[in-house]
Amino acid sequence: MEKEKLIQLYQQVAGKKPMTVEHLFGGGGSSRKYFCMTGEDGRSLYGVVSKSPGENLAFYKLAKLFAEKGLPVPHVYGISDDHTCYLQEDLGTLTLQEYIRANRNADGQYNETARQMLRRVIADLPHFQYKGASGYVFQQCYPVASMDAMSIMFDLNYFKYCFVKLRGIEFNEVKLQEDFQKLTVELLGENNNTFMYRDFQSRNVMIVDGNPRYIDFQGGRRGPIYYDVASFLWQASANYPEDLKNELIDVYLTSLMQYRTISREEFVRHLRLFVLFRTMQVLGAYGFRGLWEKKQHFVQSIPPAINNLEWLVRKGVINDYPYLKQVAELLVDDQHQRKFDPSKSIKPNLVVRVFSFAYKNGLPQDESGNGGGYVFDCRGTNNPGRYIEYKDMTGRDKPVIDFLEKDGEILSFLEHIYPVVDFHTQRFIERDFTSLMVSFGCTGGRHRSVYCAQQMAWHLHEKYGVKVILTHREQGITEVLE
Repeated sequence: MEKEKLIQLYQQVAGKKPMTVEHLFGGGGSSRKYFCMTGEDGRSLYGVVSKSPGENLAFYKLAKLFAEKGLPVPHVYGISDDHTCYLQEDLGTLTLQEYIRANRNADGQYNETARQMLRRVIADLPHFQYKGASGYVFQQCYPVASMDAMSIMFDLNYFKYCFVKLRGIEFNEVKLQEDFQKLTVELLGENNNTFMYRDFQSRNVMIVDGNPRYIDFQGGRRGPIYYDVASFLWQASANYPEDLKNELIDVYLTSLMQYRTISREEFVRHLRLFVLFRTMQVLGAYGFRGLWEKKQHFVQSIPPAINNLEWLVRKGVINDYPYLKQVAELLVDDQHQRKFDPSKSIKPNLVVRVFSFAYKNGLPQDESGNGGGYVFDCRGTNNPGRYIEYKDMTGRDKPVIDFLEKDGEILSFLEHIYPVVDFHTQRFIERDFTSLMVSFGCTGGRHRSVYCAQQMAWHLHEKYGVKVILTHREQGITEVLE
């Protein structure tokens, strides 16, 4: 049904039916589905299907308005009468997130290539915020035209009920709500007529022929400029170092001077308040998707987001909200308790080596000389490699992750394995052993084994605070989780 509707729309736009229609991948946390539609001339378009007609129409109309203003967004070619599907330009699959990840060394430091692209992207942001705010833009926004007290409270309650409660933290509902109301007044304190992108982060920037192009702005609305800067620079998974954040703030302020002048001191003071708000918002999302829905890549995002919360406490940003500060400190302490064995005052000496591999190339070698450990066979679970759209990807790529987690077999598989490896890890820490090896094998060493190795590495690192050396043997990739 979805394909037929897209084919009909394509025929209306191009005058002919497409030669091929290939299902690509889902849209992350949303219900969007993407199809690559190729015509006789070899030109491809993306057909997008979503269960949110209002969101689709907002993206379609905003994309047209932004393109007219010269902003680098995908071209849109048509939308169905019921607004459940639309056609847009094919921007490829390389996101800024993947681009900078490929230009980061083993110590997590970004090289000059990554930094240069980050500078380009942050310099583009004021153009969206000011040029993008002119004309009839706010009339196209969905579900609301402006950031208001109600939408802020939705996000704060999301944090309260989907993260704080699910983490098992006890709190006084009334006192926390009083601080939320005070924070809401502060967030709405500045009059603005600027476009707030709302989801300005590295996975929503595509790199096409070396240039950034911007997607996923359909949730945008009238709002303060600080929110988008906070979203981009304090994105938990990116973990930008402090010097890079400061450099990018300066680049942003220089670009902003085309539209407005503000002192750096004043800007940073407002910005930190929005870093607090954004951090609570994303923790709410990670709680719902990770702690409730059990999606492991959201669970993995919790520790770096808590690091942002700890930074905010340390910088005194939360001092004006005393009860919220208490809750934040409890969350930070809880994270440390989860990461380290409370009976120990020193970091464990244990190093866990986690491998993914292909059985046809033999088992990974134990270089420690200790022997032992575990080898788990992933070949009993559903294999993404049987589907052409995932064949050239690995278990580190989001489309493959989404496929495996939606299918669910791999999650059940890991739920049985975690307790076994946990037992061994805890006992080795107690006995002050220094080496443990855990390996996951599958047919090609690309999809299931890579996914399982990633999940196990982050699980052990978060729960026990041990050093993990993660190796994807068939891809020649090694990462160290200190």
